[in-house]
Amino acid sequence: MKPIAILALGMFALGLDAYVVAGLLPKIGATFDISAGEAGQAVTVFTLAYALAAPICAGLLAGRPVRRVLGVALAIFTLANLLSALATGLFGLLLARALAGLAAGLYAPVAITSAAALVDPGRKGRALALTLGGMSTGTVIGVPAGLWIADRLGWQGALWMVTILGAAATAGILARLPDIIAAEPPSWRARAALLTDSAIVATVAVTFLTAIASLGLYTYLASLLERAGLGGAAASHFWAWGIGGMVGSFSVGPLIDRTRDPRRIMAVILAALTLALAWLPGLLGVSLLGYLPVLLWGAMGWASQAPQQHALLHLRPEHGSVSVALNSSANYLGGAAGAALGGVVVTLAGISALPVAAAAVAAGGLALQVVILAHARRVAGG
Repeated sequence: MKPIAILALGMFALGLDAYVVAGLLPKIGATFDISAGEAGQAVTVFTLAYALAAPICAGLLAGRPVRRVLGVALAIFTLANLLSALATGLFGLLLARALAGLAAGLYAPVAITSAAALVDPGRKGRALALTLGGMSTGTVIGVPAGLWIADRLGWQGALWMVTILGAAATAGILARLPDIIAAEPPSWRARAALLTDSAIVATVAVTFLTAIASLGLYTYLASLLERAGLGGAAASHFWAWGIGGMVGSFSVGPLIDRTRDPRRIMAVILAALTLALAWLPGLLGVSLLGYLPVLLWGAMGWASQAPQQHALLHLRPEHGSVSVALNSSANYLGGAAGAALGGVVVTLAGISALPVAAAAVAAGGLALQVVILAHARRVAGG
């Protein structure tokens, strides 16, 4: 399992990089003398590039050795984080973050499919769990560690940490990963064909709205805590969000296996997410109760992907990989849209309005999910 552990190390670096920047926004804003909304675009460009990387690079990956693809992707990722740490202005930082997102979006899907190909079928589940666990661990452990470093060495210190991890993973990939041939990811044409299917479109739209609400607000969590006078407790709140995410992502699987329709679970998740986001402003700073909505928010946000993927595989099993890939793109595009729209809300109405806006978007996703369930009942009833 050593090659799998190396793949997981790369995913750990990706998970850390994808989420730690949100916690650095107040420091980045202070360095460049810009608003929280402007600084938040560093997250927007990363997630947008991440979402678009796989389909854009599809032709480049076909028939290429995995070790070379992953090595190049991680080398670019490492260089991008080095450039991010050395950036002297917002424009340079945004370019570096876009490059990092592009490389991360190239690495992640190839690493996941490679993990499955490197082991016997009986060990495939464990290999995938270890690889994907690298990203969630990067969030739960790496983000608080990165914020701790940033408090002592500046926000650049956290990005230097990602750079070092990326370099180590690159060396491990090039030295220890066997040469297998990368499968071509779903093309734009295959993804576009599913856009004529109303059931697929509705399901993916729910994912998009969920990501806008959850990931969009996460981008500004540090700024929200600063506004509430809790800047010194930022790391502990990010811990709560990440731990909630771990609990949600691991516990939702057994629930899906026990129900006949995971779309019902998604409705419950969206209802809980809406409540968590709506409660957030009133409970922040209220002793330990202030951590409850953050914990619930993280749990529901991370738990939302599995039932959506399950539903898509059930709807169109013959196009399962394409529909799941489309759902993944919608998730990251939603995160990018949430960060961008969050910047607009912060500029026009202030940071305090952001949780209410996010709760409204989550409620919209819940309403659409209720429509999906009602339509499914009508179809089942004939």
